[in-house]
Amino acid sequence: MKFLNDLQNLDRNNIGGWPKSIKIFFTVLLFAVVMLAGWYFFVSDQQDSLQQAASKEEQLKQEFSQKQAKSVNLEALQQQLDEMQDMLRQLLRQLPSKTEMPELLVDISQTALSAGLETELFQPGPEAPKDFYAEKPIQLRMVGTYHQFGTFISGVASLPRVVILTLHDVSLTPKNKDAKGGGGQLVLQGTVKTYRYLEDDESAEAKAANAKSATGKAAAKTGGQK
Repeated sequence: MKFLNDLQNLDRNNIGGWPKSIKIFFTVLLFAVVMLAGWYFFVSDQQDSLQQAASKEEQLKQEFSQKQAKSVNLEALQQQLDEMQDMLRQLLRQLPSKTEMPELLVDISQTALSAGLETELFQPGPEAPKDFYAEKPIQLRMVGTYHQFGTFISGVASLPRVVILTLHDVSLTPKNKDAKGGGGQLVLQGTVKTYRYLEDDESAEAKAANAKSATGKAAAKTGGQK
């Protein structure tokens, strides 16, 4: 009760004359206010930063676990990749070589002739070197029956050397659209591509040229975006 009476009878203009118990009370109260304010403005911010750091730590742990799992299998995966590349090179080496390509083109043309097709156009274009192989486009226009075209395809597949032909912008239409039945004659025209493997020195040159071309395109694209 004395404390309450002292508290009610305080002289605000004479702080030095306050009872010792009152001074201690206000000192403790001021300390508590300062501590509370400090916690609110400093500690709470630190807690937010701590929570963000904890979340980041968990994310980094997951990324580390994923990368560690990949690194454990890296050697095996690299070995598989090397084996696949070796298999690819072996398959590509079954394709015609540079010296065999002219003979191959003659064989394809002769196969069409033997199948009874009428070759109105057979024009090889310039090669396009890739990393391990080169593609040779051929513009052609051939006339024949459905069965003759089938014989031609079968004949190409039976050539001594592995031959790959891919069709690009090729159309197969009746020769005489206005004639009834068209006499069974069909016109095949468009571009086909055949392929040969590159020797090691040619492959290295092709890779360097393709890398240079890709770098130039990337630089041009970057310059155009500025």
